[in-house]
Amino acid sequence: MSIDWPVLKAAALAAQGRAYAPYSDYKVGAALLTADGTIVTGCNVENATFGATCCAERTAVFSAVAAGHQSFRAIAVVTTGAEPGTPCGICRQVLAEFGSDMDVLCFTPDGAEQVYRLSQLLPFAFTLT
Repeated sequence: MSIDWPVLKAAALAAQGRAYAPYSDYKVGAALLTADGTIVTGCNVENATFGATCCAERTAVFSAVAAGHQSFRAIAVVTTGAEPGTPCGICRQVLAEFGSDMDVLCFTPDGAEQVYRLSQLLPFAFTLT
């Protein structure tokens, strides 16, 4: 089954519009494609203590798991700025927990984009096995 990137990008953009980023103004949206074709979105939610902030990618993963999904095929991540931002290290590790070789599309609202495999972004993911 191919990935419908335009649909995932639209969902990520919609999620970005709901981001809560009053401290950094760096709004991020994510759209996660589950193995059964469901799209689950997330946005970053900042907090004054910064340590309590949650990234868009992890918000999407946690929402998907809470809805009963544990297998993911792809994620689209939209960031503010001229160049697409990639998921942070914590998000990469969380994504790897559920599929180390999913496709990761990073893009900006202005059209810049880059596609990676998660294994490229986190080649030596930590595992307990």
